[in-house]
Amino acid sequence: MRHFCIIGIAFAFLAGSAVGQVNAQPKQPNVLMVAVDDLNHWLTFMGRNPQAQTPNFDRLAKMGLAFTNAYCAVPACEPSRCALMGGRRPWTTGCYKNGDQWKKYQPAGDGLSAQFLKAGYNVFGAGKIYHSMDNHPSEWTDYMSKKGFSANGPGVQKMDGFHNDKVHPDLKDKDLIDWHTTDYCIERMNADSDQPFFIACGLYKPHLPFVAPRKYYDAFPLDSIQLPPHRENDLDDLPPAGLRMAGADKDHKKFLKSGRWKAAIQSYLATCAYTDMNLGRLLDAYESSPQKNNTILVLWTDHGWSLGEKQHWRKFALWEEPTRTPMIWVVPGMTTPGTLCERTVDLMSVYPTLCKLAGVPVPEHVEGHEITSLLEDADAEWNIPAITTHGYENHAVRSEQYRYIRYANGDEELYDSRNDPYEYDNLAGKPELQIVKDELAKWLPKDAVKPKR
Repeated sequence: MRHFCIIGIAFAFLAGSAVGQVNAQPKQPNVLMVAVDDLNHWLTFMGRNPQAQTPNFDRLAKMGLAFTNAYCAVPACEPSRCALMGGRRPWTTGCYKNGDQWKKYQPAGDGLSAQFLKAGYNVFGAGKIYHSMDNHPSEWTDYMSKKGFSANGPGVQKMDGFHNDKVHPDLKDKDLIDWHTTDYCIERMNADSDQPFFIACGLYKPHLPFVAPRKYYDAFPLDSIQLPPHRENDLDDLPPAGLRMAGADKDHKKFLKSGRWKAAIQSYLATCAYTDMNLGRLLDAYESSPQKNNTILVLWTDHGWSLGEKQHWRKFALWEEPTRTPMIWVVPGMTTPGTLCERTVDLMSVYPTLCKLAGVPVPEHVEGHEITSLLEDADAEWNIPAITTHGYENHAVRSEQYRYIRYANGDEELYDSRNDPYEYDNLAGKPELQIVKDELAKWLPKDAVKPKR
């Protein structure tokens, strides 16, 4: 039966009717949502970096539909998760950057998990779903305690594997909280219950420190590491606001001086491989679960990550590397295994789409666009661009061909991302492309809430 979810919606809200009393009433679908921190598009199936080795991410992509042009709402952990899980854009809430304390901007009861709890689901969470592994306790049936667990492992410091070469040869898989987060979610997935489940599995790695058990480095010998495509003069055509965002005199200057550029990439790839391992454990449980055929699985990452492109590192910028993210959906009876969708979407789609698929009401405050039409048909018409915000009145609008950036001071960048995938050439000054800028600018917010700090 192809569209079990849409049929499920009808049954779920026909309580008391003749149809609703049929014994064969389908159960509302379960949801397994996987959120990964700081994982960019260096996945094998996305083809961005030939060094990547991510067999379990590739396996998941083959199980369902993977978006190749999905973008974050904000290129920073705290506001990105507040936007995705809370349903409101940063220009609506004022939650723009890390340190903004997301709970001030998202009232308890508004979050995605809360809607499933209200709809009668058992709602479980573990690891990093909101920032700092924090949450509104009232929005969950149970949330795994982080007490006694380490996100990084014993003795690991923030710059290990990044700006210094300190290694941790005795680090084990179970020394990191992600191993236990995965265990918790597997246990909840296998538990017997008359209620459907919503499980949120938040994997912390590859967030800094770039440190994993040493066995994950074996596939990435340092002498084989390649630098990402880059140009020495790539910043020459950036406006002042873009130069400030690049911050070439920060991390990049340090890497050029220390000679650790390749070493940092090696550590990032190894840490991604650790996360791939945990995803594989979760997928093994999912595929062997008796609930598999009635469980939606969605994976997203909170934003991308730069490793020296445009002389920029980390997230905190509006170009392709820090904003492009993996997003994969497995919807039994709807998604076709092994499908790639090239339509441009952003992560604000997760909240309304999960609600629609499960027959859960979408609250009025939710601003994202649901994407069930693309899950059904990857080639369906789609004319809504992805919008990413970093700070007050700094936005990027990404269509299938172009990226248009407008900064708070009016500075602009425009890239033909289809023909210039690393966005080397800023076309904003070309008069013949004014019509493109005007069309994309229509999607920019008219009134943005000012930050509180």
